[in-house]
Amino acid sequence: MPVNTRYVFIANMDVDADKEDLFNEVYDQEHVPLLLEVPGVLSVTRFTSEPLTMVIGGERRTIDAPGEPKYTAVYEIESPEVLVSDAWAAAIDRGRWSTQVRPYTRNRRHTLKKVM
Repeated sequence: MPVNTRYVFIANMDVDADKEDLFNEVYDQEHVPLLLEVPGVLSVTRFTSEPLTMVIGGERRTIDAPGEPKYTAVYEIESPEVLVSDAWAAAIDRGRWSTQVRPYTRNRRHTLKKVM
């Protein structure tokens, strides 16, 4: 995934198993489109964790990352100010996200990274 900006905001989380279908529907059909309307949000890419086996130092290893959230979204943003803008604040609470999805998320992690 080529990064076309100087900053990425990363949101990681788990969701209750019985809410996963709703979580993915709302994230893809409402949450992401609303956040893409925010000035300074350039793109959003979603990921889900997968089992990892790789060779390190000539040895095949299965990497276990206990506690690592299942879902990740990477937002390319123009600057950190996007995340404190009125448009961002309004967008994150629109639609079903704040009432029907957010209460069922847990293990949330939010990070801001500057592209080197």
